[in-house]
Amino acid sequence: MFHFRLHSFTRLVISLTLPLVLAAGLVALPDAAKAQDRRQNAPGEFDFYVLSLSWSPSFCEEASERNRGGGGGGRSQMQCSGRPYAFVVHGLWPQYENGFPEYCQRPSPRLNRNIVSSMLDLMPAPGLIFNEWDKHGTCTGLDSRNYFETIRKARAAIKIPAEYLELSQAKTVAPGEVEEAFIRANAGLSNAAISVTCNRTRLSEVRICLSKDLQFRACEEIERRACRRDQVTMPPIRGG
Repeated sequence: MFHFRLHSFTRLVISLTLPLVLAAGLVALPDAAKAQDRRQNAPGEFDFYVLSLSWSPSFCEEASERNRGGGGGGRSQMQCSGRPYAFVVHGLWPQYENGFPEYCQRPSPRLNRNIVSSMLDLMPAPGLIFNEWDKHGTCTGLDSRNYFETIRKARAAIKIPAEYLELSQAKTVAPGEVEEAFIRANAGLSNAAISVTCNRTRLSEVRICLSKDLQFRACEEIERRACRRDQVTMPPIRGG
């Protein structure tokens, strides 16, 4: 009986004091909660873009490993069995200083297939294009045509370093080496505006922060997800 009363009293104290502790900021909130923004998922309300450039040979090798033994995805089949791709556009993502919006309109406005066809030179799979519009494009406040035109402008603003244009053999690189190569090739780009991501062994993506008018800008958010490995592999371009 004594234990029951003590536990009841303890629960009462916690229920009364926890709101005060939270209000005082003495309890650390989960990262997901801290990432929320007061503008969460309001179309057009964001701080900057991240242009994500995927190293296609890494994607294709990973897809091949996943599909070994049968099966396969439409995106990998189209992207990995056609012309040899190097860096392709994964997406142009609206960002907050902390966190990001996604799926800002449900259902998303219909995407014209002519737009999809027009983007295949940069984003070589229809499924990828549809997904990027649904998840990220709807958060920009732009209609679909203007969103994909903005992607094309953002990609045109980035010069790919010459050493990665026709990579015919696997290359071992440090993530910082790839960042520096992009910085040398792009006037005005700094370490504060670029990061490299990787999986266990391969370089995955180069991510570059851009203002809403597509100028390079510093951002801390992408650095938190950057590759921490000393070295990674860049598989060769298929057909290279």
